[in-house]
Amino acid sequence: MNAKAKLSLAVFSAICGMSPLVSAEEQKEGFIEGSSFDILNRTFYFNRDDRNGADAPGGAGYSETLAHAVIGKFESGFTQGTVGVGVDAFAMIGLKLDTGGGRNGGRSSFDILPVDRNGEASDDYSKVGGALKARAFDTVLKAGDVFPATPVVHYGDARLLPESFRGVTLENNSLEGLTLQGGRLHSMSQPVSSDMRDTFATFYAGPVDSPWVGYFGGDYNVNENISVSAYGGRLKDAWDQYYFGTSLTQPLSEDLALIAGFNYYNVQDEGKKLLGELNNNIWSAKVGLQFGAHTVSVSHQRNNGDDDFDYLRQADSIYLDNAIQYTDFNSPKERSWMVRYDLDMESFGVPGLSFMARYGKGTDADYSNANDVYMRRDDAGNPLTDQKRWERDIEAKYVVQTGSLKDMAFRIRQANTRATQYESDLDEFRLIVEYPLSVL
Repeated sequence: MNAKAKLSLAVFSAICGMSPLVSAEEQKEGFIEGSSFDILNRTFYFNRDDRNGADAPGGAGYSETLAHAVIGKFESGFTQGTVGVGVDAFAMIGLKLDTGGGRNGGRSSFDILPVDRNGEASDDYSKVGGALKARAFDTVLKAGDVFPATPVVHYGDARLLPESFRGVTLENNSLEGLTLQGGRLHSMSQPVSSDMRDTFATFYAGPVDSPWVGYFGGDYNVNENISVSAYGGRLKDAWDQYYFGTSLTQPLSEDLALIAGFNYYNVQDEGKKLLGELNNNIWSAKVGLQFGAHTVSVSHQRNNGDDDFDYLRQADSIYLDNAIQYTDFNSPKERSWMVRYDLDMESFGVPGLSFMARYGKGTDADYSNANDVYMRRDDAGNPLTDQKRWERDIEAKYVVQTGSLKDMAFRIRQANTRATQYESDLDEFRLIVEYPLSVL
């Protein structure tokens, strides 16, 4: 290895405030007594075959990598007193086990290991960071390296190491069933980066010279069956995003339940319009049934705008039903349908084992009126129109239930996609093994 990552926990100074309403139980928690230290071992095998080879969009060709990560996270409790203060810290290291020039994915969306200008993958890379936190009333404030989880800004964790952001976040739980979240973040760290001060980048437009991203909103459980969410986010000088979503699980009998959901985004250009003029709305709706160990659902999704629905690179900030393993079905004017089947094997005497299969198809993608940033053209220079694609995913997961390997998880993900000019035909296989350890 070129470097070694050492777990380092820093002790930070406190932020003042007042919190007379903190419960007696929380007051007794204490900085040490409320602490946790967890280590996640993650082994990741990723194989992606762009069937069009070097002629595929992005020119990624064939990619194959085996890597291992050790992810350590420490979360303290809060000190006693009117204001509770604490600290979160993490240290992560990613290790190359097997890959090579021409197989490491280059600088594509493959993103398992960092790749230098010569096309060589790093033997290892690491991330170390932390955040101060303070609790007042039912509100927790964090400043430093954070992992927001909202429909408009959500850290990504679909690669070897998780993505993170740097800034300030706030979370409040004063009202029963209601969680409010807000934040202002001034940098992000990609899954393949050791730099905690990377500039912002979006999935489709690439790097954006934006000084910050901010968000605010909340999630409310109307009752045990219905929940709603509403959020707004701003990527300064690029876009304003507004989100609304709701989900329903309604029991119909002892072994039968109706499930449904709706997600909606509206996007407008903002400030300097770094990503061009934007006026997009995209939505998805889902309905299905749960019966015993089985769940079957159908979803429909439409982008009514003239541009791709974009989001932060490698983030999970896309709460749309048809945004799946590789394809998001989010091109301008695109309409897509998806059918999904889930099976929980606990009912058949194998707890911890589950299966999923889904098929999605998109049509009518049309770039005729896209702005200069998101425009896609054919070889003759004309905007792409009448574009189509489909994706088929199969997944199996098993979580060990007992014994010394309890909570160890094995996950297999297989995806196949086929498309017209604007996307690559590809076959993709992922094997992910995770073994969590709780030290504190």
